[in-house]
Amino acid sequence: MPHDAHARELFFVRAGLDPDGVQDIVADSLAGADDGELFLEYRQSESVLMDDRQIKSASFDTAQGFGLRAVAGEAQGFAHGSELSEEAIRRAGATVKAVRSRRAGTMASGPAGTNRVLYTDLNPLTLVAFEEKVKLLEEIDAYVRGRDPRVRQVTASLGGSWQAVFIMRADGTHAADIRPLVRLNVSVVLGHGDRMETGSHGIGGRVTYDGVIGTADWHRCADEALRQASVNLDSVPAPAGEMAVVLGPGWPGVMLHEAVGHGLEGDFNRKGTSAFSNRIGQRVAAPGVTVVDDGSLPDRRGSISIDDEGTPSRRTVLIEDGILVGYLQDRLNARLMGVAATGNGRRQSYAHPPLPRMTNTFMLAGAHEPEEILRSVKNGLYAVNFGGGQVDITSGKFVFSASEAYLIEDGKIGPAVKGATLIGNGPDALTRVSMIGNDLTLDPGIGTCGKDGQGVPVGVGQPTLRLDGLTVGGTAV
Repeated sequence: MPHDAHARELFFVRAGLDPDGVQDIVADSLAGADDGELFLEYRQSESVLMDDRQIKSASFDTAQGFGLRAVAGEAQGFAHGSELSEEAIRRAGATVKAVRSRRAGTMASGPAGTNRVLYTDLNPLTLVAFEEKVKLLEEIDAYVRGRDPRVRQVTASLGGSWQAVFIMRADGTHAADIRPLVRLNVSVVLGHGDRMETGSHGIGGRVTYDGVIGTADWHRCADEALRQASVNLDSVPAPAGEMAVVLGPGWPGVMLHEAVGHGLEGDFNRKGTSAFSNRIGQRVAAPGVTVVDDGSLPDRRGSISIDDEGTPSRRTVLIEDGILVGYLQDRLNARLMGVAATGNGRRQSYAHPPLPRMTNTFMLAGAHEPEEILRSVKNGLYAVNFGGGQVDITSGKFVFSASEAYLIEDGKIGPAVKGATLIGNGPDALTRVSMIGNDLTLDPGIGTCGKDGQGVPVGVGQPTLRLDGLTVGGTAV
């Protein structure tokens, strides 16, 4: 398996664990359970942040540990520790055995192996010296200030992590993965008189720093942050009311992720608490709308060769031509729902049990040119970037704030607006899609998704979309 030898060296050579001894403990701890695994993790992470020409924070952290889980029926016994020793794992095993009395069946078979390598196993943290990272942030600061005399503040940050995981099951099967992750972010504040506005942009992925610190890369990142701030500085108050809304390609897919994607995760649907529960085979979106989750895309931020239960990642179709065809599944919920796991069992770290989570979630392209979609709207809103948002999984209701948006006037892009929010219901919004662009774009590699107190890296994306009759909250008087 890919990365297997490297991970074995970390856990069974460097940490001094005996593979056979640990395997015996896992088999004993999970005897009589329906499912479960030992999850071993070693992680290095770092971040450097420069604000107004000064390094405001710099950190480097090394963490290691294990999480041992036994599953019986719906119950989970979970114990974790930062001490990588057979004795610590044995103590955890005594704890997780408590769920065996609730056992529902026989131990589930392990996931199939994978030979795919989606990203490098090189450690990005060791390939570029700290001094070079600081110099890069200084160059970004000077570059942005030299581009526009209205710059009041520049914040630039560079961060990365290198994670090795090794998963052992009671039957002796195992899986391993080594995951790099980097991100560069630039934020700019422009001022004119008493008014100040912000723009920000980030890039990243499962690559080394070479993928984000090349001159062309960070120039593009800095220029985009500066452009957004400049646009917002000239914006006018947003109107309010029901209107046609055009969503730009790429990062606006975060609305799809939040308003629809979470509602398609297996746990919510098994428990019947999602707006999409018990709707497989039904129309939930307009014709032409196809939504997929794909964790197998090379180098993408949300990609994983295997999930945190050892299941290979894959492309999972969730909505096909408007019809709901599937959910995102970890092993527990898949078994209880009588379907296959989809490689979406993810956890923030060894200290967390896995949950069904998204990887890279996006809507597929349609046939319309983006310009054609804009021309079709007489009066409406063109939302290009989003900031924060809130979603109720049970009802599907959402509120999202647009960080960059424009009026559409007679089919043309008009003035930028400030304070626009989109208000609606995820399942209902999907039925309001009337035109789908041919310009599918994935986000630049910046997403982090939160659920039950756990954060994991994700990707989003979509083509340009027209939605009819969406409610816009504005600030215009």
